Amino acid sequence: MEHKTTVLVVDDEEDIVSLMRDFLEAEGYLVQTAHDGRGALDALAHAPVDCVLLDIMMPGQSGFDVLRRIRALDDVPVLFLSARQEDSDKIRGLGLGADDYIVKSATPGEIVARIKAVLRRYQRGEPQVGAQLDYGRLVLDVRAHEVRVDGEPVQCTRREFELLQLLAENPRQVFTREDLFERFWGEFGDRHTLTVHIGRLREKIEEDPARPRYIVTVWGVGYRFEGERRK
Repeated sequence: MEHKTTVLVVDDEEDIVSLMRDFLEAEGYLVQTAHDGRGALDALAHAPVDCVLLDIMMPGQSGFDVLRRIRALDDVPVLFLSARQEDSDKIRGLGLGADDYIVKSATPGEIVARIKAVLRRYQRGEPQVGAQLDYGRLVLDVRAHEVRVDGEPVQCTRREFELLQLLAENPRQVFTREDLFERFWGEFGDRHTLTVHIGRLREKIEEDPARPRYIVTVWGVGYRFEGERRK
């Protein structure tokens, strides 16, 4: 029997839940729904879910609180859908491990497109060039999906790890911002998302994030990875 991708839609506004259910089902997805954080966590505990579309402002637990609980247990892709469009909320949401942050002014068609982009990324995966990418104080264990700095493990979200892996597998190659965004988030979305992820990575792997040694900005173009890989 063919597996159908399941999306969990979590929002306390019934109109939004119904609208997104209609659009997602029209695209062939199975849809589960919840109207608060407890309902979302219960749904995730009782049935497999491939993706979560999560509101932030809900009664009881906020979407931020729910995402923390999810990330403690699961790496399922999560997209925030929120009326809040301040950069501070986007940075907070992405920093907690969300895969995308969508403002509710987006059309249902755009929201579905961004869900598809995230799911493609998770389902496709990236080729594994080698077991380890060793750059001295920075080591990526590709098969274990682990980053170590000075021998100590560093917690990275799946998206952060894949972004770092791509850069580290291609030292000195310049990737444009547009190329990186489309590889990891698809055609639609806020390009600031990439900036947030690069900033988070620098905080985790660089001795001085303000003067990065590994992930270097190529002004007006994008980013490249610097370092000599050990055999």
